[in-house]
Parts: sequence; C-alpha cells; structure tokens
Amino acid sequence: MEIATETERKYDVPETFELPDLVGAGDIAGVDGAEIHDLDATYFDTEDLILMRNRRTLRRRSGGNDAGWHLKTPGDGAGRTEHRLPGESDEVPAELVGVVRSIVRRRPLAPVARLRTHRVETPLRDSGGRTLALIAQDQVRAESDGAEQAWQEIEVELVSGDAAVLDAVEEALFAAGARPAEGPSKVARALAGRLAAHQPAKKTKIKVNPVSAYAREQRDAIIGYDPAARRGEPRAVHQMRVATRRLRSTLKTYKRSIPDNGIRDELRWLAGVLGAVRDPQVLEEKLLALVEEAGPEFAPAADRVRAHLEDQIETGRTELAGALESDRYLDLLDRIDELVDGDPFRTPDPVNRARKVLAKADDRLDAALASGVEEEIHESRKGFKQARYSVELLVPEHGKDAKRLVKRLTALQDGLGSYQDSNVARSVLRELGEGSFHFGVLYGRQEQVGREELAKVPALAKAARRRRVRRLF
Repeated sequence: MEIATETERKYDVPETFELPDLVGAGDIAGVDGAEIHDLDATYFDTEDLILMRNRRTLRRRSGGNDAGWHLKTPGDGAGRTEHRLPGESDEVPAELVGVVRSIVRRRPLAPVARLRTHRVETPLRDSGGRTLALIAQDQVRAESDGAEQAWQEIEVELVSGDAAVLDAVEEALFAAGARPAEGPSKVARALAGRLAAHQPAKKTKIKVNPVSAYAREQRDAIIGYDPAARRGEPRAVHQMRVATRRLRSTLKTYKRSIPDNGIRDELRWLAGVLGAVRDPQVLEEKLLALVEEAGPEFAPAADRVRAHLEDQIETGRTELAGALESDRYLDLLDRIDELVDGDPFRTPDPVNRARKVLAKADDRLDAALASGVEEEIHESRKGFKQARYSVELLVPEHGKDAKRLVKRLTALQDGLGSYQDSNVARSVLRELGEGSFHFGVLYGRQEQVGREELAKVPALAKAARRRRVRRLF
C-alpha cells in the first residue's frame, strides 16, 4: 500500500469560466502540457456515512494516472493522507478496511455514490521546468440515491511547490470569478443532503465536566492512532498505549461515580498487547546505546541483543495486528463509546479527588524508598501515573497551576521509569549472557545506571511537592 500526503485546494466555477493566465503568479513560469482524463469513481461508506462524518473518503476509480483504490484520511496541517492500492475488485481491500476498522467496526461498506469527471489537467512549472502544482478543470456528474447533480470545479494540487504557490494561484482564480468550493470534496457535495440527515442534533451549550472531556479525548486518541499502530509504527503504538492508560487510570480514580462495566480490565489487556511491541522497542534502543558506548569488542553482544528483541517486536506486532481485528477489541470500542458519549459523568470535585490521589502516591513512594524493595518502587511509579493523569485533566480549567504540577510529576515518573528500565534491562542481559564476560560487564554498567537513576528520585519528589507547585492542591 502506498501512503502519500496530498495538499490541494478546490474552487467552484461558473459554466463560462475560463482559466486565467497563471504565468507570473508566484514562481510559475510555464503552463503547458495539458492532459485529458475521464475518471469514473465509486465511493464506499456505511449506511450512516460514518466515514464521511469522520472526514474519510474511500473510493475505487478508473481512468487517470492513479487508477485503483484510494482512502483519504485527515493529515497534519493543510494536507490529507492518501492510501493507495491497485485493483478493480468490487470488494474493498482488507488493507484499507484495516485502516478504518476502528471507525466502521462491524458495519458493512457499500457503494454510496458514483462520480464521473471529465478532467483537463495542466502542470504549473517554474523557470527550471519543475512541476510546482497541477491544476485540474473538472466537469463533474454525480449520482447518488437515484438523484443526479452536475457542476464544474477547479482543483489545485501541490507537487513540488509550497503554500505560496497555492496562494498565488488562488488570488488569480478569485479574480477570474472562482470561489471556494461548497464542500471539502466532490462526494461530500454529492451526499450533502444525506450527510445532513445523519448529523447529530446540536446540543445546548453547558459547562463540560472535565472528566468526561478527558475520557473522550482518550477514546479519540485510541481510534486516531489505531491505523499506524497496526503497522507497528513506534510513536503510534506508544501514544495509543498512553491513551489506554490515561482512560483506565481515570476510570480507576473515579470508580465510585463512573460505571466501569469491565472496561478497565479490557483496557489493561489492550495496553498489554501494545506493550508487547513497545517495551522491546524501547529496551532495544537503550541497550544498543549502552553496548555502543562499551566499544567495538561488544559487537557480538549487540547482535545477540538485537536479534532477541527484534524477535519479540515482530511477535508482538503479529499479536497486535490480530488483537486489533478481534471482536474483543471492537466490543471494547463499542463499550467505550457508550460510556463517553452518554450522559456527562457526575463526579466529585476533580481538584479534591486529584489531591487525594497525590497524597496516596506520595505516601506510597516514601514507603517504597524507605524499604528499597524494587517491586514497591515500581508500584509507586504506577501511583504517580494515576496522580499525573488526575491533574492532567484539570489543565483546560486551571491552566498554569495544573501544567506546572504535571511537568514535575512527569519528571518524577520518568525518573522512576528509568530505574525500572534498568532492572528490566539487567534481566534481559542475565537471560542472554549467563556466564559471558561481555554480558557481565554490561550487566554491571546497567546496575550502576539503576543506582544513579534511583539516587535522583528524592530530589525529583521534593521538586514535585514544593508549595508553589502544589498551590492548587
């Protein structure tokens, strides 16, 4: 599957519209070599258009230079991400279904509209002959639910230019009588009436419970990072796991006032599956850096560490891909939706609740440091994760006071995490290199790292307890 970023702008134009002379607009020095394409696209969605309502479009198109299947999803900034696959089958490719599985769940995908477009596409070039953008003059005929529509529009898509090219072309098009397109896409215009029928009714503006808002944010993050996590992309796996932890922690903090319905246990399962990919990724990075510092004579040890952890990562990716296609995962998403999209949570004062979670975490850490027991120190870190998330959800309402404490708690949590990472690393080194001199040296160095990281924790804890930092609590 090819994945690319697409940046384009669309304009409606009257039937008599003529393309203005664009030479001299920005860096455009040449406008020639037009190609004519007749495009025939069938768009697929669920009965309630859930893809369209979530800013996704899925189509199979013939004609043009990129015939086949296209799935467009929101990207970063002004661009969109386009997933492309060749093929003429009437069945949506499984790879593309996977990208939107967390949105469509079990709903079937079927044709919802057909668009036929007569396109005149012209490259806009700079003085060196480089194509800055493509400008397409489209005559569109759309069919949906037995109704037909027809209109003309202009698309300008960046190739190797920048936003300044789009701005210069837009100014010239507006001067010639163009105007911004009615909708974000051709199919959105074709399905405008049906989309409107499925839009939720506007709710009366009320003060949003910060706990409800935070829970919805985590649900949206899980769904948003799902496609890239399926591909095993480290950042997406990490962020999806963090969202599951945040939501689970929030449900634990407010367990007396939020109906759980087993969601916490299922979130623990999901975090574990994601962790089976993410944990060895992090460990590999840290251990290989340690081996590299030790010198070239440790290269065989590095190879052994890499092979061991890469095998774990690959196994984890396979298990994660299966989990994200499972009924168990889809059931969990349905239950989360039911929870966070229902009535706003009725919770106790979030500031007071965070204060109690913080006090408990402080006590647990003090006891753990006094005992020096590794497992107790690890458990104290979990307590500060819960405390951090309980403060984090207060940031929208309490701003700097909450942000200041979140920053300190994050530093403390990271310090405890570095100590725990050293313990896990030592376990792996012991497993892989029992009796080996080189692994013994690495074990000793990692043991020293652990002592150094643990020695930093009291100062980090003190910084997180300063009166100025805890002013809100």
